[in-house]
Amino acid sequence: MMTIYRTDDCVIHELEEFQDGAWINLVNPTMEECQEVAETFDIDMVDIRAALDEEESSRIDLEDGYTLILVDIPTTETTKHDTKTYTTIPLGILLTATNLITVCTEETPILEHFVNRRVREFSTKKKMRFVYQILFRTAAMYQSNLRIIDKKRNEIEENVGDNTKDVDLIELHELESTLVYFATSLRANAVVLDRLSRYKRLEQYPEDKELLGDVIVENQQAIEMTSIYRDIINGTRELMSSVIDNRLNNLMKVLTCITVVMAIPTVISGVYGMNMNTAGMPLANHPFGFGIICIVIAVICLIVFLIMKKKRMM
Repeated sequence: MMTIYRTDDCVIHELEEFQDGAWINLVNPTMEECQEVAETFDIDMVDIRAALDEEESSRIDLEDGYTLILVDIPTTETTKHDTKTYTTIPLGILLTATNLITVCTEETPILEHFVNRRVREFSTKKKMRFVYQILFRTAAMYQSNLRIIDKKRNEIEENVGDNTKDVDLIELHELESTLVYFATSLRANAVVLDRLSRYKRLEQYPEDKELLGDVIVENQQAIEMTSIYRDIINGTRELMSSVIDNRLNNLMKVLTCITVVMAIPTVISGVYGMNMNTAGMPLANHPFGFGIICIVIAVICLIVFLIMKKKRMM
């Protein structure tokens, strides 16, 4: 899908055709749409479709007549367990002499903020400021998703103990995997931001440089948040493993004690079950011998049970 926007007097509106100073937003575009943009702005088709490849890494390419900026942005996806998880996808930003073009595989809240007029001092004609505003929203989106991830971790941690379930371990692993993706993407984005601050070819105004500095700070803060949350999740995973191991140890201890107590009547009944002369067996010929032996077995088992409980073996 291709949509064309332009701001006039700080008001954004949609256009039907290409104009100077317009923003061309491509969302999972068709080959025909990519071909039209490539021919109109003299852009290599490979660069236009670079953001459609999920394996593409963040980078900047300075070409004749245009500049390609490729960054990773956060997004959500649904797993086979019907749970929402976070990942990253590429976002391509193409700067020409007169226009700015964005390419992404899906609609993203980062760009929807501009369409819905939620960004102050937004103008499609100020291309570098627009780029920095997109990157600023990207860093803010990372931080927002990281806080949601930490909230989910807190919910899982509250269930540590008798309420721990297998699904909690799976969700914790998914959160840890998400943080790995975030850390990799944020570091790659940091390299792009560093190069943007050094390139002289891209015309920048003092206000743009200040905004770029804010973007670098926000991106670095997101990197630090990711590192901290990864350490916390590792601690939570170790806690869950310790709790599960301790629960298993307690269960094995109880089963061992039950086995010891149940061994007492087994041994006594085994002795009385031997094919021997009843004259040598105590209470063998007593009319109440069976009952007395059962009472003795119960008393011995009770004594052993109390001793184990006193020593906190159960």
